[in-house]
Amino acid sequence: MKELSLSVVMPTYNEKDTINEIIEKVLAVDIVKQLIIVDDSSTDGTKEILQQLASPRIKIMYHQKNQGKGAALRTGFKEVTADVVAIQDADLEYDPAEFKEMIAPMQKGKADVVYGTRLTSAKPQRAYLFWHKVGNQFITFLTGIMYNTTLTDIETCYKMFRADLLKELNLKSKSFEIEPELTAKLLKMKLRIYEVPISYYGRSYQEGKKIHWWHGVHAVWTLIKYRFVK
Repeated sequence: MKELSLSVVMPTYNEKDTINEIIEKVLAVDIVKQLIIVDDSSTDGTKEILQQLASPRIKIMYHQKNQGKGAALRTGFKEVTADVVAIQDADLEYDPAEFKEMIAPMQKGKADVVYGTRLTSAKPQRAYLFWHKVGNQFITFLTGIMYNTTLTDIETCYKMFRADLLKELNLKSKSFEIEPELTAKLLKMKLRIYEVPISYYGRSYQEGKKIHWWHGVHAVWTLIKYRFVK
């Protein structure tokens, strides 16, 4: 059986304190064929750090103005060359070493899509904000009702899927609503979706967390919209 190769798309915005370490961690995973970094017009020195990097496995792109996580992912997705694509945030909340566990169901020919779930308590998880967890659970519960799925963590960053699916997804979102848009469209395609437990090293707002309550409102609207719109 052919071993699947992996492209990792990493949007970055003002992550100078973590960018070098997360890049090192991603490139340490031998199945990663390509790391695509899209800097979304950072102002804290992240861009300057990226400009010093040189590796045949890294492709770096720059937005001239800040557009949002979704826009950065859409830019990066256009450059994917591997069999499988995964999303990686530029902070240190997720461990790229777990990509190998996530890709295993795909390698066995069992899955088209794999989500890394933080909510099984099967792996280390930092105790994080209560209302964030409630919001995520509500959005995930709503997804289950509207799309008839048992997914446990739709807001997870770690989403991995066959690269050829990118042509069919026709993604539109510019901000954090890219997460529910991806989930809604993948579910409507009736694909084989698996979940794999992952670790979660969440950070606080003081440490640089960027998501806020209004992103949850946008997520709900996005799920409703794509349930009824082709």
